[in-house]
Amino acid sequence: MDNPRKKPIIGIVGGICCGKSSVATALVKLGCKAIDADKIAHEVLQQKGVKARLVGIFGDTILDARGRIDRRKLGDIVFTDTDNLSLLNDIVHPLVLARAEQLIEQYSGAPEAKAIVLDMPLLLEVGWENRCDKVIFVECKRQLRVERAKKMGFFNENQFKIRENFQISLDKKADIADNAINNNSGFSALVKQVTDIFSYIMDNG
Repeated sequence: MDNPRKKPIIGIVGGICCGKSSVATALVKLGCKAIDADKIAHEVLQQKGVKARLVGIFGDTILDARGRIDRRKLGDIVFTDTDNLSLLNDIVHPLVLARAEQLIEQYSGAPEAKAIVLDMPLLLEVGWENRCDKVIFVECKRQLRVERAKKMGFFNENQFKIRENFQISLDKKADIADNAINNNSGFSALVKQVTDIFSYIMDNG
C-alpha cells in the first residue's frame, strides 16, 4: 500500500543477527522513531489471554519458573514444525502488527520524528515491505552472524540454521531492498553508511 503520510517509513531486513537493531539505533540517533517488533512480540507473549492460548496448544513446558512464556523453549518447539510455527504466528502476528500500526500513527504526528523505522525480523514474511517507502538490507557474513548469536546466548549453529530456513532467503531480501548496508566491519563504519543512506532518503523522498 502507498504511504499517505509525509514521514517516510523505512524497513530494515537481513539475516539473523546481521545488525538490524544496530541500524535502527543509528537511525534513531539521526532523529527517527523506531518500532521494535521483537520487543512488541515479547510483550504480546506475556498477555494473559495469549499465554493461556499458547499453553493450551503447546503445554506448560513452554513456561519458565515464574510462569512466564520462555521464548527459547517455545522457539525450540515451533522451529521444528511448520504447522506449530503457523499456529504461533496466527496468534501473535496480528497483535504485533496492530500495535505497530498504532505506533506508526503516533509517530506520524510527532513533530520531532524525521522518519519511522520498522525493525521487524519478519517484515517481508508478513508483507510489510509494501508498508515501507524504503527498505534497507543489512548484509553480514554468515559466520559473523552465527558467532553473534552464540555470544548473545540465543542458539547454537544448528538452531541458527533451522531458524533461518524458516525465513525468506537473503538473496530475495537483498533484491527487494532499495539500499544495502555492509555490516562486516565495526560500528563506526556501519554508522557512516546509515548516515549516508538516510541523507539520501530524506533528500530524494
